[in-house]
Amino acid sequence: MNADNKTHMDRREFLKAPLVAGAASAAFAKPQAQTQPPNIIIIYADDLGYGDLGCYGSKIRTPHINQMAREGVRFRQFHSASPVCSPARAALLTGRYPTRSGVPRVLQPGDLTGLSPSETTIAQMLKTVNYKTMCIGKWHLGDLPQFSPNKYGFDEYYGMPYSVDMWPLPLMHNSAVLESPTVLSTLTPRYTAQAQNFINNANGSPFFLYMAHAYPHIPVNASDRFRGKSALGIYGDAIEEIDWSVGQVLATLKTNDLDNNTLVMFSSDHGPWFQGSAGRLRGRKGETWEGGVRVPLIARFPSQIPVDRTSDGVSSTLDVLPTVARLANAPLPNRPLDGVDIWPLLTGEKTDVDREALLYFDSWQIQCARLGRWKLHVARYNSIIWTPDPPGGRFNLPLPKPELYDVETDPDESCNVASANPQIVADLQSRIARMIPSFPQDVMNAWRDTVSTRVQDTPVGALPVKA
Repeated sequence: MNADNKTHMDRREFLKAPLVAGAASAAFAKPQAQTQPPNIIIIYADDLGYGDLGCYGSKIRTPHINQMAREGVRFRQFHSASPVCSPARAALLTGRYPTRSGVPRVLQPGDLTGLSPSETTIAQMLKTVNYKTMCIGKWHLGDLPQFSPNKYGFDEYYGMPYSVDMWPLPLMHNSAVLESPTVLSTLTPRYTAQAQNFINNANGSPFFLYMAHAYPHIPVNASDRFRGKSALGIYGDAIEEIDWSVGQVLATLKTNDLDNNTLVMFSSDHGPWFQGSAGRLRGRKGETWEGGVRVPLIARFPSQIPVDRTSDGVSSTLDVLPTVARLANAPLPNRPLDGVDIWPLLTGEKTDVDREALLYFDSWQIQCARLGRWKLHVARYNSIIWTPDPPGGRFNLPLPKPELYDVETDPDESCNVASANPQIVADLQSRIARMIPSFPQDVMNAWRDTVSTRVQDTPVGALPVKA
């Protein structure tokens, strides 16, 4: 048996393993009626790849997250709305494409912009139905006072305003700087302690906790307790410490008798950077290949989400806000959403939900569209984001011929099947054209500039070149 087959068998056997006696029948039980508003916890890793968890095939030890998957549902087709940090977070919190909310690119320290104050976040939405709210960890949606988490519905904030590779590195509690530069090796245990305190002090009120870890973004770090303990270096150490943190949060829920009324979701902002695994997926952070945008999602909600399930329904971080709104009986924001309610996927009531095509953006630029099993590439930059700009500059260029991939049977996007499916290509092209006018002028201008540029004949999958 080769290594690939063994990984596949390990993953299959993991998914078959029952949680307790009777788990097989529980997997098909109907959710019980809720008697009070549920608590919501989103645990969000930074730069963690699709293949970086044990329940997704990794050799990194993640027993608590694996247990979450056995006690809930694991998604195989969950996508970030962006392959880079700030836009991905804007989409998660607003349910809208980041090009609509003023965050099309990664924000830098001292930038004068941030998440548009006209947007409504999950926290602001839940405040209207009396939730307590807290943001822990990486914010990265603007570091000026007017863009702080406290301005977007969070009662309390404890964390850093951006990534661990940016400078300066303040650790903040609300608007106060606790230390600068931050001692990075102790971030995960300190974030965990804050999460436990928040849960312990909920005092019967429904709550929303957004816990955005600093790692495994580089420079990767871990506390002394975990440093050197994994078999995969500091990257593995950091993920194993995050897994420990998940276990602590779940244990705190049980201690407070909140376990059965809390939805916990674990995911990542996008694919891995220089380290880590995208599994079988092509591409990494900063690219709109699946490896840059497809991420793990594990959701656990005892009595509501049947155990030991996987879902292949196409879904997105854009879908979190409308799904949470349904559970909390909260009014939706007054701006049109791009996400849809995926509660039927979480419970197994449906295997798919109706939605418009998902668009893949790189900054203002549309590059791909996804509908069901099909993904159409229509444009691509002439260089990879982390490499020096080519002579003449970096441009988003139209592909001479759109590339179509069946990502259910071809997850690494290796085989272009456009010529065999012209009707699918035409349908996705028409959907893109129909959706573009709903976006800000910058998106429309970028698309016009892209499609009006002449390019040389380009091999399938290659970077395009101006004619």
